[in-house]
Amino acid sequence: MEIIGKIIATEKLPSTIEEFTFWTSKERKLKPFDVVVVEHHLEQSKTFGVVEEIAHITDAPSPLAGYISSDFGQVDSSSYTDRIGMNYVKCKVVGNSANIYIPVTEGSCVRLASEDEIQIALGLDNVKNPIPAGYIQMYDGVEQKILPVHFNSNFLIGPEGAHLNISGISGLASKTSYAMFLMKALQDTVQKEKRESVAFIMMNVKGTDLLTIDEKNTRQDELNEIQPIYETLEMDMKPFQHVTYYYPYASDGTLYTYEKKSRLESRLRKQQAFQYKYLFESPEDKECLDLLFANVDDPNETIESIINYIIAGSGAFRGLESWEDFLKALKEQANPQEKSTQGKEISVMSWRKFYRLFNKCYQKNKQMFTNSLGTTGIRLRDKIAEIKNNEVMVVDISKLDEDSQGFVFGDVMRAVYNLKLSSEREDIPDRIVIFIDELNKYASNDVPKSSPILRQLLDITERGRSLGIVLFGAEQFVSDIHKRIKGNCATQAFGRTNAIEITKEDFRFVPQVYKTMLTRLKQGEYIIQNPIFRSLLNIKFPKPIYKYHND
Repeated sequence: MEIIGKIIATEKLPSTIEEFTFWTSKERKLKPFDVVVVEHHLEQSKTFGVVEEIAHITDAPSPLAGYISSDFGQVDSSSYTDRIGMNYVKCKVVGNSANIYIPVTEGSCVRLASEDEIQIALGLDNVKNPIPAGYIQMYDGVEQKILPVHFNSNFLIGPEGAHLNISGISGLASKTSYAMFLMKALQDTVQKEKRESVAFIMMNVKGTDLLTIDEKNTRQDELNEIQPIYETLEMDMKPFQHVTYYYPYASDGTLYTYEKKSRLESRLRKQQAFQYKYLFESPEDKECLDLLFANVDDPNETIESIINYIIAGSGAFRGLESWEDFLKALKEQANPQEKSTQGKEISVMSWRKFYRLFNKCYQKNKQMFTNSLGTTGIRLRDKIAEIKNNEVMVVDISKLDEDSQGFVFGDVMRAVYNLKLSSEREDIPDRIVIFIDELNKYASNDVPKSSPILRQLLDITERGRSLGIVLFGAEQFVSDIHKRIKGNCATQAFGRTNAIEITKEDFRFVPQVYKTMLTRLKQGEYIIQNPIFRSLLNIKFPKPIYKYHND
């Protein structure tokens, strides 16, 4: 490859084992994340560097020199002699071909890297258990190179490392699209190579975003862009396979979903979709009532005491047969005129609070809380207990109120946990990936520490890897997320964000130029971090292969 410059090592700007600087022509096109190679003087080795900053300097001693040379401030004047100028480039050292970490020396030649050298420099060569992560574009113009990027699945879904966190401004960063791209890559790879089995549970939290993932994208212009990228990454030009949809139960079908009625009814007939309910007679469903109060501060664990009192069938809750009877019993406990002393060890104010919050949720979602499954209803827990390799469950919660969304999400997590811990099935998928957007609703720094959903998320991110439970979460601002949750995510993906967010502690390790880039990343572009990569990577990924338009 062509030599593009030489190393600069001065008293004030020395080369170190961590970074070096070189000069290059002011016409040379380079950009952050480009990889360069320096011929090291020891053992004929090569040192690899990733471009971080690019600056331009001239021999002018001060800004005043430019003003004087322009005929004392005449903008249309021409200088008699051009200033001597050059670009100098700061690079981060990411490796050496002979594992030599002595600084490169003054005057050493710098050149662009070949494709093989780029892969070695970034840790992309010989990736075991590869899962497509996107692609990188290196250099500009005729020298441009496009290389596929792969994760080691052991560091994406376990057992070495697990969990993914994606952040970025809503509507611009394509958070959901990137998570879906990775899950599509996982499904394709598992199906082809017969590796450990993986299943997926996706929570649809916005409109109809994930309600057509088994239907192919119909826009030919987008398919023309997608195809060469999928071929490079060796992915199938098909939407998700083995998909089943789960909608909140309603007698008219669409009361609690944004899905089109015709599509919903068609899927129900073909048993490609089901409507989920919560049964009063089921102990597990009553035990999940605490999830309705996930955002209620409960420092004295009063809610937990009430739940235990209810589950035990104490006092007015003995022998109840319906949610309506349950609501009446709650009202009795909240009545200060009640003469009975049963349940009075819990304050009346606590019972009133519990009654008020449950009644609010119950009245909004009365059809979802039922006394029998009937011919069309199912329990999510029962279906999760039957999940098989490569299956995709899409659980629609987008039209439910916020408390009910958390209730269903928490129930799904508990069901997966119970499946992994207590099931006697021999064909349980080795890994179950749970995807949730708007993670900040359940795992932000402002969520009460007593929140059962937060406790469940902490348990999954800290211990779920060993059980084969993997969390893929997305939110607008990573700084909002509980530090133990994001700290346990082996993979971080940063999309376009704002100038205030990049000043937060989460971006302290990111070079300033990369921080600035984060404020202007385009759709389909992310900066990612993973243990197998030697540096942050600026990756791109294609638009969804499935139908994601409101057609």
